[in-house]
Formats: sequence, C-alpha cells, structure tokens
Amino acid sequence: MPPPTESLENRLEYWLGKAIATNSSDLHLVCGYPPVLRMNGSLVPIENEGLLTPECLERVLSAVRTDVQKMQFERELNLDYAAEISVYGRPNRFRVNLFRSFGSVGACLRVIPDCIPDFSWTSFPKELAHRIGSFSNGLVLFTGVTGSGKSTSLAMIVELLNRTRGQRILTIEDPVEYRFPNYSNSIVTQREVGRDVASFADGLRYGLRQDPNVILVGEIRDIETARMALSAAETGHLVLSTLHTRDAKGAISRYADFFPQQVQNEVRSQLASGVRAVICQRLLPSVVEGEKQELALEIMFNTPALGAAIRIGKLESIDNYILTGRSEGMVSMDESIKRLLSTNRISRATAESFISDRSLLNGL
Repeated sequence: MPPPTESLENRLEYWLGKAIATNSSDLHLVCGYPPVLRMNGSLVPIENEGLLTPECLERVLSAVRTDVQKMQFERELNLDYAAEISVYGRPNRFRVNLFRSFGSVGACLRVIPDCIPDFSWTSFPKELAHRIGSFSNGLVLFTGVTGSGKSTSLAMIVELLNRTRGQRILTIEDPVEYRFPNYSNSIVTQREVGRDVASFADGLRYGLRQDPNVILVGEIRDIETARMALSAAETGHLVLSTLHTRDAKGAISRYADFFPQQVQNEVRSQLASGVRAVICQRLLPSVVEGEKQELALEIMFNTPALGAAIRIGKLESIDNYILTGRSEGMVSMDESIKRLLSTNRISRATAESFISDRSLLNGL
C-alpha cells in the first residue's frame, strides 16, 4: 500500500485502503484526533498520521458528498448516506455519517463488504437462519447495540431467501448497505430513505401494494413505522427489522412504548400473536488478540405461554421463558456467553464483564 502523500484526496484513499486491508469496520475522522480505525471492536489510530484540522476535514469530506448532499448537510447538520468511493482504482462502498462538532465537520465511514458474508464467517447459526426464513408471516426483530452485526445478520437471511425461496422481497433502508444479486426465481427491490422514499413508514405503506412476501425495514424508529410493520406482519407478510435494545425483553417493552399508554394493551396483544422471534446480538472480543469478534446471541421464539405473558404485560417473565425454552430452540445471552467461554473463544475476563450471573461460570 502506498504511503500517505501531500494530496488530501490521496490521503483519504490511503486511510480507506488501510480500513479495507485491516478488515476494520469503520474509519473515524474527528477534528483534533488522527484518523482512527475500528479494528475488531478496538479503536486503533493510523500510524504516522497527524491530528486532523477543520480545514483538512472540510476538504477531504467535500470529495465524498454531492452538491445536493452538501446542501442537505448544511441544512440539517447531520447526514447518513451510502457512497461508492474508488480506492486504488477499485470501487468500494461505504456508509457515511457526517456530523458537526464545535463547528467542524467530522465523519464515520463504515466499510460495506463487496459481498454478503457467509454464516460460517460470522458464526451466525445457519439452522437459525433457515428457521427464521421458514416463517411465512410475522415480525422478527433483531436487537443489540450499534455495531453488533444486526444489519449483516439480516442481510444473510434475506440473501438466503433470495437465493433459495423464490420470494418477492422489499427492503427499506437508511442507507442501502448490502446490494442483493439477481436470481431468476426472486425479485428484490431496495429503497433508500431520502432518495427513493420519504420515510420507513411510507416505504411500508406503499410497499404493501408491491406484492411482497418479505419486507426488511432497516430500523423501527417511530410510532408510524412500528404500527405499519406490525400491521404488515399481521396481514401475511414476513417483516424483518431492528431495534436498539439490550435484550429480547427490552425489545417487546420498547416496541409497546412507541405507542400512547392508552393503547399499549392492544399493542401488546398484537405483539403476542404477531412476533415470531427476537434475536439479540453482541460482539465480544476474541480470546486471540487481533482476531475478529465473537458473536453471542440471545434467541427468543414466541410460544403460547410466552405470548400470553406478553399479552397481559408480564414482560419480566420473558427471561424465565427463554431459560426454560431450550427445547424450543431458545438461548439466553448468559448461556451463549458461557458457551463461548467453554469453547475457548473468549477470555474469562470478557465473560465476566458481559454475563449477568457470574455463578454460571463456576467450574469453567
């Protein structure tokens, strides 16, 4: 890889090339810091780079946004979009977030892989993906903090359906990240919020007239999207989406909290029959320094007993149903972390940092 040059455009290319070459997930460009990579969950400054100045950032980041995006950023002071940027003569895609801090522009550029990863690389259970893909309708929620791999897991499941099931698939994303290939037996329409459709809710509203079997909603952020997603799940569509919650119980609670208090009982009743599964993800540091992070999963499938608990608002019992639902394929986050430790994929210190009940680690 060539060293940095005096050209700011070449410098950005160099930084992005380092991100790609090191399998980093993100490149952070923040005033007062050197360029920093997110590498296997850790922040790693790019060597031999000075501190970024407002003038440098303004020039570098002007090259990765169009005139229309520049005007939108000046108006809103924040901007999310997908960009195709040439890195050493090869086009690569990035999810770009622009922001301002103390008046200076900053950015996080997330590397979007050329192709959708396979299940073995991410350690996402293929049998779980097939089970989710077998649902003909209902709502499946993926939860977890930012950067926990939710979008990647959903992309793998959608690609599985695209390749094997002969489905009409609609995605509504902000922005579009992975691009799905064409197969003769399926049709995929990908719509980007702000470019192809005004909002997630509008994408759902008009998407129901496009004869979809499967609808991927990038994120449920507001009451209208939550209402439309649940309605679509109830009317014969498989709806896949994400929420930012720490566990399955929190996903159900958060979903109901989108709505006014006076209708939450009705919403919980809809969730009790409409939710098919909730998958909570965490990425934990590998026991081998520098290796990719390990995936821990909490898996909840709806059952008659669990659905009854959701309907009457006994959400605190969801954790117990997950613990006693092993025969149904359910796994608690603590059990998943314990398995990672028992197979020497994470360290004991990592397990103790993330597990809620340390006594489960006794004897390991």
